[in-house]
Amino acid sequence: MSYAIESFDPEIFETIQNELERQTDHLEMIASENFTQPAVMEAMGSVFTNKYAEGYPYKRYYGGCEFADKAEQIAIDRACELFDCKFANVQPHSGSQANGAVYAALIKAGEKILGMDLSHGGHLTHGSKPSFSGKNYSSFTYGVELDGRINYDKVMEIAKTVQPKIIVCGASAYAREIDFAKFREIADEVGAVLFADIAHIAGLVCAGEHPSPFPYADVVTTTTHKTLAGPRGGMIMTNDEDIAKKINSAIFPGLQGGPLVHVIAAKAVGFKYNLSPAWKTYAKQVKANATKLAEVLIARGYDIVSGGTDNHLVLVSFLNKEFSGKDADAALGAAGITVNKNTVPGETRSPFVTSGIRIGSPALTSRGMKEAEFEVIANKIADVLDHIDDHALHATIKEEMKALASDFVIYDKPIY
Repeated sequence: MSYAIESFDPEIFETIQNELERQTDHLEMIASENFTQPAVMEAMGSVFTNKYAEGYPYKRYYGGCEFADKAEQIAIDRACELFDCKFANVQPHSGSQANGAVYAALIKAGEKILGMDLSHGGHLTHGSKPSFSGKNYSSFTYGVELDGRINYDKVMEIAKTVQPKIIVCGASAYAREIDFAKFREIADEVGAVLFADIAHIAGLVCAGEHPSPFPYADVVTTTTHKTLAGPRGGMIMTNDEDIAKKINSAIFPGLQGGPLVHVIAAKAVGFKYNLSPAWKTYAKQVKANATKLAEVLIARGYDIVSGGTDNHLVLVSFLNKEFSGKDADAALGAAGITVNKNTVPGETRSPFVTSGIRIGSPALTSRGMKEAEFEVIANKIADVLDHIDDHALHATIKEEMKALASDFVIYDKPIY
């Protein structure tokens, strides 16, 4: 019997092939998605998937970890170099688990956290009530003003009233630069730990295209996919040795057992790409493409939250439209453009419907697209939204976008 997927499990093989076709033919514009390198996927599919390695490098609870130790230490060293920090834990299986470990390490159940409101661009794990972060801790929120930007004076007022143990800065749908120095001032004023979640902007941070949370934040988390374009996973960083020890204990044995050594190896490979000179060029292009996207949509009459973007994403509001984010998501999907519905400041609809969409530039930038292509795509997005119920037009645009995508085939050349 052959154990290749195609012959052993043709059903799963077919789903993989169909997904490759979808990613190839459609324009992936979900801000939290990207294309990783074949070398990263090769590491993820390596023999390290067979290895249990509870513990940390050179301090394991299993034998036979000498090569797992080396792989993990390489990942740690590269992470510290990449973000100019002293300690990194590369074991979290996801960004959410990384965030959970920060809370578990530094505060007790029921204590106060202050994070960005989910509907204003925050993340579930920043204190949203349906999340463990809102259930296990006493959570409070800050948001954005009518101009779509954080008012740091107002955050200071809220912090003084709430007196949180942890202040979370970072977002999943905020298009402007985050002023970590201002957040440090706020945290110092109330004696709080400053926790920066840079999952969305990490790839820009390490390229110098967004201010770094270091040296301002006490602890920093990120995913390793999204703008970093590595494997799906999480990471925690700090310059404080005491915090590092508490984080390590919170991850193992606190929240996780055996680390995913194959994913850690893939993280190391991804970090090597991030450390290359080509990465800085890529990150600049990510921002330039998002800027062009925002400019065109504004020119076409669409309301962009905060009036533009400083990073990799654009948040479009339909509060002044009859159709919803869900409607726009579906229509654009039918036109071969993949985005996600998203809540917006002043939200009037449910989280399942929403009044906006979030659009990102990283994945198409990884395919080699630049401002010229993003101008075309942005106009096609506007065409779809202008004619939200014109299914024939959507089908036509889908073929046009497929033709455009065919000029930027995935994996036919190095991505960065």
